[in-house]
Amino acid sequence: MKITGNLNVLAFEKALSEIVKRHEVLRTSFKIVNNKPIQVIDPEFTKKLNLVDLQHLESKEQENLVIEQAQIEATTPFDLETTPLIRCSLLQLSPSEYVLLFTMHHIISDAWSIGVFIQELSSLYQTFLQGEDISSPDAARTSLADLPIQYADFAVWQRQYLTGQILENQLDYWKQKLSGASDLLKLPTDYPRPSIQTYQGHIQRFSLNNDLTTKLQSLSRDSGTTLFMTLYAAFSTLLYRYSGQSDIVLGTPIANRNRSEVERLIGFFVNTLVLRTQFENNPSFKDLLAQVRETTLKAYEHQDVPFEQVVEALQPQRSSSHSPLFQVMFILQNSSIRDVELPGVTLAPIELGSTIAKFDLTLSITETDQGLVGEWKYNTDLFKEQTIERMIGHFQNLLEAIVENPLTNVSKLPLLSESERHQLLVEWNDTATEYPKEKCIH
Repeated sequence: MKITGNLNVLAFEKALSEIVKRHEVLRTSFKIVNNKPIQVIDPEFTKKLNLVDLQHLESKEQENLVIEQAQIEATTPFDLETTPLIRCSLLQLSPSEYVLLFTMHHIISDAWSIGVFIQELSSLYQTFLQGEDISSPDAARTSLADLPIQYADFAVWQRQYLTGQILENQLDYWKQKLSGASDLLKLPTDYPRPSIQTYQGHIQRFSLNNDLTTKLQSLSRDSGTTLFMTLYAAFSTLLYRYSGQSDIVLGTPIANRNRSEVERLIGFFVNTLVLRTQFENNPSFKDLLAQVRETTLKAYEHQDVPFEQVVEALQPQRSSSHSPLFQVMFILQNSSIRDVELPGVTLAPIELGSTIAKFDLTLSITETDQGLVGEWKYNTDLFKEQTIERMIGHFQNLLEAIVENPLTNVSKLPLLSESERHQLLVEWNDTATEYPKEKCIH
């Protein structure tokens, strides 16, 4: 995050340490005891801020170094047996400009956790800025309430809950739902699929205007579905048209925070659901949406069992060239990380390109005040940049057609832009040539 203003570094560092003190999971490592991993919680740990002074460099050098340092932070491995599984660096660009690089291992955090972290950092910074002792009763009233449980409590509850008939019922559902599903979504790629996944990736960003966003929300309400279901159905339709496969399987994350006690916890709660959509008999988009609604609601009812156990139960044919069960993921975020205003300081997220793609494709869409914005993350060993640009355009064309007439059969919904239609129907059919009119063919 970019920090602009008169930052009190000492108060900022104390706020970070207090967050680590509040959340046991940030003081947790994972050691092997009797060939099994166990959580080990460090009772005392003070997080020191790594302050790096870049004020002596020119602005272009600073910009390049921030990007380079962020990439190094994001790709440097953690040792799971050693606390902390977080890293925190503050790069100072000028007396009133900083960049905060905060890296957490996924075993102790998820996307929701980032929002919790930023909210607590804001609250605690203001408390320490006023010179208050966080342990005093007055400070407690103006800052954060004690956490009712810790992540380890959730982990114990989950292991106790997911046993016996409950676990068996959930696994039976997934076995039945995914029985006979295709192991691989065969999208037309620009390059042959490597025999071993490389995870080399890139991101392309796009946005949908407010008018289209409003129409998509209206269609969702009229259909008795959510915006997630509508966008997911549209994305599945795009993949059906691209692949020619009538059985489309996608992955999607779910926050899995369905108890109030865990809403304000930092930790790894997110689970992955596998959604299957079938396009036999060429349904209308409206009918497809009804199928997606039923599939999604059923998946939510069986969301507790971890994805890894679903894979273990299904035992799909494994390949080092692609991930099991699905290779494409769809995500809808209903809130983004926004600018944070603090006394004398503003924190704003910085968009940095990612060089890692966990799947062949990941479409991530976020709801904002200006409409829907999205990221198309793709594996660069499979797809060219131009192919993804074209795919984004086709997705937008598809959405425009869907909101205009959702009763259209999915195979008839237009994908091409006007220029592509002209190229296909006119330019590539411009085969006229001169020949001697007075002579016969032979």
